[in-house]
Amino acid sequence: MSPPVDLARALQPRVPSPLQEVRDDRFARGGATLLLKRDDLIHPELPGNKWRKLALNLEAAAGRAVLTFGGAYSNHLRATAAAGRLLGFPTIGVVRGDELAHRPLNPSLARCAADGMRLHFVDRTTYRAKGSPEVLAGLLELFGDVEVIPEGGSNALAAQGCTALGRELRGLTDVAAVACGTGGTLAGLAAGLASGQRALGVPVLRGGFLGEAVAALQRDAFGGETGRWSLDERFAFGGYARTTPELDAFAAGFEDRHGLPVERVYVAKLLFALVTLAEEGAFAPGTRVTAVITGTPDVPAGPSA
Repeated sequence: MSPPVDLARALQPRVPSPLQEVRDDRFARGGATLLLKRDDLIHPELPGNKWRKLALNLEAAAGRAVLTFGGAYSNHLRATAAAGRLLGFPTIGVVRGDELAHRPLNPSLARCAADGMRLHFVDRTTYRAKGSPEVLAGLLELFGDVEVIPEGGSNALAAQGCTALGRELRGLTDVAAVACGTGGTLAGLAAGLASGQRALGVPVLRGGFLGEAVAALQRDAFGGETGRWSLDERFAFGGYARTTPELDAFAAGFEDRHGLPVERVYVAKLLFALVTLAEEGAFAPGTRVTAVITGTPDVPAGPSA
């Protein structure tokens, strides 16, 4: 079955996304330069890495219903629901936490529902086993012929889609850094960069599992690990969607300095990490450091238990 529409023509993403230099004395003191890759401007409803990760997956779905997974504040669920509304295909969101089924929807899930997404709440034990054959079989029995996209949209197709991000930065930066949830963007970014460039991932979750996840995604997408990439796992600030007064103050200060609205779940942690590394002297004089801005602070984030 062929795709029902030309996705790029229907959604009109702004790619390549803009690359902006910002003057920040915390980088300049060590002779480094900070650039912002404004993936948040790609599309008003599929911002950041969401277009890059979803495009090939939606082409593979070819108009069938899409079933995917996320927590109560999942950017991925919102982007999938928006794509479904814009392109006219059904969406199903499997949401972590069956207790949420009996509460008023938070702003993030309310937006998903308004965009036509059918929300299916599952208990946390079932959610942790969401990739098991048993759980997937149960979902397919319940919802029928659907295209299953994993949590965060990270699979081989997503990684392949994110290689464009690396290609857009060839010759323009030395270090390309991105905040990481499930690893798909980092896997593709590193694969798309040229020799001599490197990718840096800043995990926003605790657990130390992301390195193997990125390697596995690259093996699935490209047949083996590729590109130069590394992780700095010091900046999770307690875990996904969690923050501290220090991080909030930093994000507000960055907004005041540069006029960039800073998304708190991912982008604030990335920028905090890069400023810390610059102040630690991690970037040699002359290094161009690019922060990939993957989202906008359009929906308040809540704590994730």
